[in-house]
Amino acid sequence: MEHNDHKRPQPGVTAGEGQPAGQPLVLRLAPLFVLAAGLALAYGLGWHRYLTLGWLADQREVLLDMVARHPVRAVVLFFAVYAAIVALSVPAASVLTIFAGFLFGWLPGGIIVVIAATAGSCLLFAGARTVFGDTLRRRAGPFLNRFSAGFSRNAFSYLLILRLAPVFPFFVVNIAPAFFAISLRTFALATVVGIIPGTFVYTWLGCGFEEAIGDAAAYGRPLQLGDFLTPKLTVAFMALAVIAALPLLVQFAREKRQAAGDRGQD
Repeated sequence: MEHNDHKRPQPGVTAGEGQPAGQPLVLRLAPLFVLAAGLALAYGLGWHRYLTLGWLADQREVLLDMVARHPVRAVVLFFAVYAAIVALSVPAASVLTIFAGFLFGWLPGGIIVVIAATAGSCLLFAGARTVFGDTLRRRAGPFLNRFSAGFSRNAFSYLLILRLAPVFPFFVVNIAPAFFAISLRTFALATVVGIIPGTFVYTWLGCGFEEAIGDAAAYGRPLQLGDFLTPKLTVAFMALAVIAALPLLVQFAREKRQAAGDRGQD
């Protein structure tokens, strides 16, 4: 009588895959619980009210004095707050980026923001990948599987375009790549490179914070994010995205020509 024990799945191994089974559901959902609890705490305590242009404008002298008296502490605190709002997907990154330029200067403020935004994005990406990534990939249909393969093969280029183009919200670009087989290293590198242009543009706009406050006061209305943005700025971001897409388009054209040549030889 033959023994077929070697054909049976071993404990902790998924049948047919030969790989360890996934983590328990509670552990995989832990990042989602942390995110939900963080958001509930932030909004419950009213912290979101302190992340508006109006409040920051009212407190600008106090904050500037703090930066002057305790520069290191101010940088550490700003970094922690910025990374947290990105990781928790609180829609205040643009406001804080502008204010970073006002408080620290466009160059130091931009450097702080790039590092903090990357850290917060990586935390959110890693959490989303743990919670959703494996499940969605297992249940993906043929089209999504083909798209996932193409996205993973050109992950850096795709992510760079998404970062440069001001089309999708920042938190969406942090979460969406978690559904594909993309390494944290690739995600972090594309994030750093992709957010640099926009970050330094926004911190540079922050250097004109006082002027924007004066313009808003002249019209008798509160300061708004739109006071810093112009159609030319949006066009510039779109142009950067097109430039970033060129290598991907060239590669796509090459693959098409190669596929056509292979069919011709057949």
